[in-house]
Amino acid sequence: MTNYARDIHALKSHAVMWWPEDFKNENATISIIPRLLETQDDFISILKLSKNSPTQVFELVEAAKFPANLFLKHLVVISDYGGELIQRLGKSFTDIFTKKDLTGKPIMDYIWKQRNYQYIFKSMPVKGLSNTKLNIDGKGLQSEQPFDSLKRDMTMILLYASTSDVSELAGLEVCLLGSLLGDAAALDRHIKQRYIVVSRITGGANANSLGQLAQSYILKYLKEKLGSKFDITSNASIILPGNNQSHETFDIVVSKGGKNVGIEVSFQVTTNSTIERKSAQAADRKERMNRAGHKIAYVIDGAGNFQRSSAISRICQYSDCTVAYSNSEFDVLADFLCESLP
Repeated sequence: MTNYARDIHALKSHAVMWWPEDFKNENATISIIPRLLETQDDFISILKLSKNSPTQVFELVEAAKFPANLFLKHLVVISDYGGELIQRLGKSFTDIFTKKDLTGKPIMDYIWKQRNYQYIFKSMPVKGLSNTKLNIDGKGLQSEQPFDSLKRDMTMILLYASTSDVSELAGLEVCLLGSLLGDAAALDRHIKQRYIVVSRITGGANANSLGQLAQSYILKYLKEKLGSKFDITSNASIILPGNNQSHETFDIVVSKGGKNVGIEVSFQVTTNSTIERKSAQAADRKERMNRAGHKIAYVIDGAGNFQRSSAISRICQYSDCTVAYSNSEFDVLADFLCESLP
């Protein structure tokens, strides 16, 4: 039987130390919500000043040196016109905007301040319209982008499509913010009310840190690898029998046939005290888990964690299985689970 209880030297030889790039990108998407809240006053000011023409927002955004992709992200959030709707719009664009100008470019007829206007699309339709294409996903928002023709096209849709004759298609009825341009009181009411909703999800989004993403990824990986014969849950408890019945809570619990493996996940690129706490509990937790017929495993990685070498060494000493953070290491963990829960 494979020795899954590695010491710190064996564990470190498999460690990746730094967050994978896709994790950082996903976390950046989550982190944009606080930035939207921080910049909403500047965003509202631009809209309030847009009184002279339906396209004045473009001049004001440039004059204010406000990133165009961030401005567009504000519009997306306030309109509640997210990635799925944007992709649907892209796929159906030619069926929605069927009118064309003399050069064959699609146009959108819309209304602003009770007058009829026409917008000629510069880039749309484009293949694969998405948040990524518009530079408003987590990665794209890490850099400030000016308006290009595609962002202008999308901005005009988000501002005015509800007043067009195709507003009933692709959810465009929610694209109404343009009708409020220049009306300070109406803008305040509409945007502040929308950001009350955004604020409610901010706490949850912030809590879903890189650590939570790491845990969620392992959970998904194990479910796909092990299949339905195993019960795999996150943030679950294992009841331990005894005179004073107690329970132990783990980041992930894998169960089968009345037996359990509790898994703790820790990935820290900067040092903190969390790993010390886990270390202090390690001996007692393993003894009580093993006595009840269960096992305990750790997924440990990150340069910060390995700075606490004594803590990691103690965890390795009191662990039935210790792996680092990579797909090949998760395969080792899966093998351990199959052997421990036959």
